[in-house]
Amino acid sequence: MPQNTTLSTLLASGKDLVLDGALATELEAHGCDLEDALWSAKVLLEQPHLIKQVHRDYFDAGASVAITASYQATPQGFARRGLSVEESLELVALSVRLADEARNEHAAANPDAGALLVAGSVGPYGAYLADGSEYRGDYTLSAADFKEFHRPRIAALVEAGADFLACETLPSYAEAEALLALVAEFDVESWFTFTLRDSGHISDGTPLEQVAALLSAEPRVAAVGVNCVPLELVSDALGNLQKFSNKALVAYPNSGESYDAVTKTWGPSEGAHGGGTLAGNAADWRGRGARLIGGCCRTTPRDIEELAANMTPREPA
Repeated sequence: MPQNTTLSTLLASGKDLVLDGALATELEAHGCDLEDALWSAKVLLEQPHLIKQVHRDYFDAGASVAITASYQATPQGFARRGLSVEESLELVALSVRLADEARNEHAAANPDAGALLVAGSVGPYGAYLADGSEYRGDYTLSAADFKEFHRPRIAALVEAGADFLACETLPSYAEAEALLALVAEFDVESWFTFTLRDSGHISDGTPLEQVAALLSAEPRVAAVGVNCVPLELVSDALGNLQKFSNKALVAYPNSGESYDAVTKTWGPSEGAHGGGTLAGNAADWRGRGARLIGGCCRTTPRDIEELAANMTPREPA
């Protein structure tokens, strides 16, 4: 990757970016058992080479951004397995190295691939709870406690060389405030993406207008948007964000199926007509301001390949 290439410089150049797709469900497709509170972070312990393979599959499919396997990788979570803080943070750093190795291998085999970025995943406190609360936002911590929870992982991601942070699947306005303070503390670029109650509110009920206002004032936030949400909510949510945000918009929803956080199973879309596909929605989402598009749960390298084929360069303004 060219020196000094950052997320913001790529966006400023007018480039739209294809993100990767699901990590955990692809690991399951490779035979991993993720019935565990650590979810995909479990594979950092047991089969890290498979994480690297999935990153490589997405780069080969046309993604320009890999999101690390650190979503549920926290010292608190690994402590349940008897790991020390130091051992836990080494696994967080490993998640960056695996994505970087996959990037370098893809770039070596594809010299014209262009700039490729590694986003350090910062999942919400609700992901650590492993009870589906990242889709409800029904937990309450003080700002200091949120920062204490997130700071060590962010420090490890930054030190390991992540190009920027993906503060993702956030259901809570208060948690976003705390993460925003840490982004400033570490002077690191980021995007912030949220889960939704509906197309006008994040999961804890905060209006998207308020979320956009919070993030618009921070120059280190390069993009804002939604992830791990139903396909059918994305267009209207982007339209609402476009009204209020001065940032590039990002969207990486689920495959179109709906997730039951209680039974931890997937079923048909709850929308009356479903949401189509990533590739089929790309033109509409880009028209609503999305500059970064990818997939979350149950999406595959094939979905990203189809999306990349539909992400034609924008016409010059």
